[in-house]
Amino acid sequence: MGRGFFIVLEGVDGTGKTTQASLLAEALEKRGLKVVLTREPSDGLSGKKLREYLRGPTRHLSAEQELALFMEDRREHVEAVIRPALEQGRIVISDRYYFSSAAYQGALGLDPEWILAEHEKFKAPRPDLAIFLKLPVAEALARGSGKVRQVIEAPAYLERVAAIYETFKGPQCHHLDAAGSVAETHARILAITLKALEEADGRV
Repeated sequence: MGRGFFIVLEGVDGTGKTTQASLLAEALEKRGLKVVLTREPSDGLSGKKLREYLRGPTRHLSAEQELALFMEDRREHVEAVIRPALEQGRIVISDRYYFSSAAYQGALGLDPEWILAEHEKFKAPRPDLAIFLKLPVAEALARGSGKVRQVIEAPAYLERVAAIYETFKGPQCHHLDAAGSVAETHARILAITLKALEEADGRV
C-alpha cells in the first residue's frame, strides 16, 4: 500500500463532528482497515495550550495571533501524527483541520483563501476527503448547549463561519446535512467514505 488516505470532518460546533469521526473510525476498523483518529487542536504541547486558551471566557488575541497559534499546532500535528500515519499507508481521520482556520479566523476578517495558501507553504497534506456537516446555527448551538462557550461564538459570528464553510468546493469536498439522527448521518458518511476509498485504490 502506498500513501494513506486522509479524511477530515468539519463544521461548526454542535454538528456532531467528534461523534461522527469516532463512528467512522470504528466502522473502518471493523472492515480491517488501519485507522488513525486524531483532532485539532491536537493533543500535542501547542494543541493543549490552544485548548486552554479556547476554554477561556474571551478570545483576547487578534485574528492574526489566533491563526499563528493554530498553524503552530497544525505544523506539529502534521509532523508528529498526520504525515507519519499517511506514509505508513494508514487512513487518517481528523476532527477539524485547516478548513476550520479558514472559516473561523476568516469570519474574524482574514481572507480564507490566504489562510489556505499559507498552509500550502509548509506543505500541509491535502485531505483526500473533506466532509462538511451542516446544521442551522440555532440547532447546532442547542445541541451543544451544555458546553462552555466563548463570548465571540455568538450566532452572528457562527453564521459567518458556516457561510465560509459553504464556499469550500472541489471533488474531495462533500457538504452533508446533519439534521438526521446520529445513525442516519453516520450511514451517509460511511457510504461517501467507502466510495472514495474504492475510487482511490480499491482497498474496500
